[in-house]
Amino acid sequence: MRVLLALAGLVMLGYGGVLAWEFGSSRTINAVEGLAWFAGGPIVHDGLVAPVVGIVGLGIARVVARPWRTPVAVGVVLSAVLTLLAVPLLWRPFYVATNPGLHDRDYGTGLAIALAVVWVGVVVSGLAQRRWSRLALGRDQSSS
Repeated sequence: MRVLLALAGLVMLGYGGVLAWEFGSSRTINAVEGLAWFAGGPIVHDGLVAPVVGIVGLGIARVVARPWRTPVAVGVVLSAVLTLLAVPLLWRPFYVATNPGLHDRDYGTGLAIALAVVWVGVVVSGLAQRRWSRLALGRDQSSS
C-alpha cells in the first residue's frame, strides 16, 4: 500500500512539474511570476514567518501560565490563519473573480467576528484548563 501511495504521489508530482513547466514557458511574465511563487514563498516562510512564529511561541511559553499556554497558542495560530486568508479580500475586495452572494459582504466585520469567536473559545478553554489543573492539584495534595 505504501508503494502504491508513493507511486501515486510521484505521478502527481511529475504532473505538477509538467504543468509548472507549461505555465512558465508560455510567456516571460508567467516565468517570472512562477519563479516568484516557487522561490519567494519558501524564502519568505523560512526568513520571516518561521522565525516570527518561533519567537511568538517562546514568548507564549515564557509569559503565559501553564494552563493557558495551549489555548493561547491555538488562538494565535487560528487568528493568524484567519487573518492571512482575509488579507486579499480586505486589501482589494473586488480583485478576485466575483461570485454572486460571496463578495457582497463586509470582510472586516466578518474577520472581527471570527476572531472574537476564536478568542472566546480561548478564554473558555483556558478557564476550563485552569479549573482542571486546580482540581488535579487538589487531588494530588489530598492523596499524599
